[in-house]
Amino acid sequence: MAITDGMSAADMQSRLAALQAAYFDLSSGSKIVTATYNQGDGAKSVTYQQSDLAQIMRSIQMLQKALGIIPSFHRARRILF
Repeated sequence: MAITDGMSAADMQSRLAALQAAYFDLSSGSKIVTATYNQGDGAKSVTYQQSDLAQIMRSIQMLQKALGIIPSFHRARRILF
């Protein structure tokens, strides 16, 4: 079960855009960035600091995989004879 199960594509897209904006703002030298997005039950806001770049990147990749933007690869299987 993935955290994105049950989310609409539009909601995932808006979260992805907010996370990408936060990532670029943080990586350009800003110390704190707030990402705001709309959800069915109202607006949500998350604040990130410079140390959160790796977590933001993992969240971006998770959403991209869920949206089919990047394929999710499985580890190569070794064939034994």
